[in-house]
Amino acid sequence: MKGSTVIIFFLNTYSFPLCCFSVPHEMTYFLGCFENGSTAIQFEFDGEEMLYVDFQTDEVVYTVPTFIDPDPSQVLAGLSILRDAHDNKELCSGILGVLKYKDKAPQKEDAPNSMIYPSREVEPGVENSLICFVNNFYPPSIKVSWTKNGHPLSEGVSLSRYHPNNDQTFRQFSTLTFTPSEGDIYSCTVEHPALETPTTRIWEAEIIKKDESLWPDIYCGVGLGVGLLGITVGVFFIVKSQNVA
Repeated sequence: MKGSTVIIFFLNTYSFPLCCFSVPHEMTYFLGCFENGSTAIQFEFDGEEMLYVDFQTDEVVYTVPTFIDPDPSQVLAGLSILRDAHDNKELCSGILGVLKYKDKAPQKEDAPNSMIYPSREVEPGVENSLICFVNNFYPPSIKVSWTKNGHPLSEGVSLSRYHPNNDQTFRQFSTLTFTPSEGDIYSCTVEHPALETPTTRIWEAEIIKKDESLWPDIYCGVGLGVGLLGITVGVFFIVKSQNVA
């Protein structure tokens, strides 16, 4: 698997208190310059993505629920996000143009760890989603594949964009839409340049169904889904309360 070097910049990182919270929060502007010429730009709040720039459609994509009031695009209307993104894309091109003439040092690689879990409580015959969460890897070059009872799957599979961690590694999600039946066995296999052999995680429908006590551990351990929604909603409620004040 061919990797792609990425240069990561964390620009305009601010730590500040919000509203009634005594713990400071952090807003980060992320700029990633890839050796293949692509550029990634996104805003994060306390490590969670708020928005990113889609250069193919030339627009800002807000990754927060659409029902939040006020509209995030209105709250951040004063920021020239798209124009700055194009300026920084040009910056990436200049930096990579200089670096390609330098001697290339061996690229550091961090092997990913992964886990597989359902997005909600499993009921036989009721459509659900399996999530394969891949984390702490570098470079951002991952291949994820799924099987059901040993047979490869392609329908109902989606793969998220790469999300940066604070230690300059990345995380990514692959999601499989499925309808569980007792005894079905699903697997998620991850390939990465830092792995000597692919790693596979297995999930059996009957395990979760028979032992519902696993659910508190799954949701607390992963810290995703509802927690992320709560953070996002809280951010914009805080913004709204400040505006009213």
